[in-house]
Amino acid sequence: MALDMTYFAEMEAKIPHGKVRTRFAPSPTGYMHVGNLRTALYTWLIARNAGGTFVLRIEDTDQGRLVEGATDVIYRTMKECGLTHDEGPDVGGPVAPYIQSQRRDTYGKYAQLLVEKGGAYYCFCEKAESEEDAGDFNRAADPCRDIPLDVARARVAAGEPYVIRQRIPAEGTTTFHDAIFGDITVENKTLDDQVLLKRDGLPTYNFANVIDDHLMGITHVVRGSEYLSSAPKYNLLYEAFGWEIPTYVHCSPVMRDAQNKMSKRHGDPSYEDLKAQGYLTEAILNYVALLGWSPKGEYAEEEIFSLEQLSQIFDLAAISKSPAIFDIAKLDHFNAVYLRSLSPEKFCEVATPYIRQTVKGDFDLAGIAALLQARCEKLTEIPEKVDFFDACPDYDVEFFTNKKSKTDPAVCRDMLHAAIPMLEGLSDWTTDAIHDGLIALAESLGVKNATLMWPVRIAAAGKLVTPGGAVEICQILGKDETLRRLRAGLTMLEG
Repeated sequence: MALDMTYFAEMEAKIPHGKVRTRFAPSPTGYMHVGNLRTALYTWLIARNAGGTFVLRIEDTDQGRLVEGATDVIYRTMKECGLTHDEGPDVGGPVAPYIQSQRRDTYGKYAQLLVEKGGAYYCFCEKAESEEDAGDFNRAADPCRDIPLDVARARVAAGEPYVIRQRIPAEGTTTFHDAIFGDITVENKTLDDQVLLKRDGLPTYNFANVIDDHLMGITHVVRGSEYLSSAPKYNLLYEAFGWEIPTYVHCSPVMRDAQNKMSKRHGDPSYEDLKAQGYLTEAILNYVALLGWSPKGEYAEEEIFSLEQLSQIFDLAAISKSPAIFDIAKLDHFNAVYLRSLSPEKFCEVATPYIRQTVKGDFDLAGIAALLQARCEKLTEIPEKVDFFDACPDYDVEFFTNKKSKTDPAVCRDMLHAAIPMLEGLSDWTTDAIHDGLIALAESLGVKNATLMWPVRIAAAGKLVTPGGAVEICQILGKDETLRRLRAGLTMLEG
């Protein structure tokens, strides 16, 4: 069972050096939650800011949690967000393969190498998989820790089932450095001899990611702060192999509120959920970037950043130790800013599918979109805002009463009596013609513009709140439909 040291030398020779290399290493378990998206974004930004390499690696060693189609969700999300990877399963690279299950033989060899170096040992104790995965093992009571290596090798050669465990020093301390939290020291006696290689030959997450990070030349490891407790064991693995330790970047969690982390189980949205709820990808990314990071210097007072701008100004030192609370109202604000910054043509393009949910008729969609752009925070608000174009809803006569416009049903009856013949007489059904006609009519009647515009809009739309005023709505409805609705409104008022 002698190890082929040539293999390890060849693997070392493949490792890229000389520039920053980061990796996003998701597990394909169904969806991209906000915390995962933030990790991907920060990892990408670190690489791009340094002119480095961004690697996508799929960590699928936990076969029991895999969800069919989840890998496609990862690819689609990364592409939509513009988080392009330089190396990965679909584009290849110098340290392929980039899917953990395709690297199975690698982990076995490195586990054996670690045993030879004294950093791990064969354990033949009967323990349930769940106990192994949880690291729920009393090191002091493990007799396998002291089995001579030649005896352990013989038992392995005889076919006895085993796992390989990390040999944590019995005494002393381990100190690791994190870019955000600084130096952290733990007593070795508080660390368990975690399983590195399971009975089925697959590595545990904690072992596979260390091997892969080293062999892929990863210089900066970004992950959630829940992994801080595992960092000393990672350090000990790197030291046992004699490898350089990467820069650790542990990000504090994204919280639903002051007490609870965001969780799909509790109905908190994933990236795809947010998209379905009408948020633009650019707004989501901008907001997520600020969940635990804030710009410094000349950008300290700004909050709207494109992905390109973020890649230029992102600084590790500005990541906060404190948890970030996901505020949906703040995301609404970001989304509104991004919607309003779109060109009219682009807004019409993104809004049209939502307009068409309730507007089936032959209307000017660009005209409808123009009414909406400054008046919605989320695309999903659109269908309900414009549903009156296809059919005027039933409405109450009390809609004609408005204190600010100084209207009541009697006033509105008089206004519509005057407006209908004026509008009938328009030969040019344009926004300007309708506007000028109504303004001139209000002046001739001796009333404020709003006193005339209110009943025209209510009769045309049948709603108290509309995107756009009477003039725009009448123009889009067309002359015949406008007059039909105004006459129906007058009939209601005369009844």
